Amino acid sequence: MLFVITAIDKEGSLQLRMATRETHFAYVRETGVLKLGGPFLDRNGEMAGSMMIIDVADIAAARIWAQNDPYNKAGLFETSDVRPWKATANNCGAAL
Repeated sequence: MLFVITAIDKEGSLQLRMATRETHFAYVRETGVLKLGGPFLDRNGEMAGSMMIIDVADIAAARIWAQNDPYNKAGLFETSDVRPWKATANNCGAAL
């Protein structure tokens, strides 16, 4: 099942994001559940949050995955949200 994780970084935390980025990418590769993801950008074009679509069994698994993301563990996010999602158009390879 697909879930969308949206997260907004704490103000002034670009340095923390950059310091944690490779660990976050390693987690993504290791878990193998990310279907699509990338950063939100602020008005200056700097990374300021994340949007990730993951494919896991249920909402509990999605929340656990989000909680274990190194970005989250490092305290990068001001807010984050996990919601079920269904691809219906231009699905970028996600299962319908």
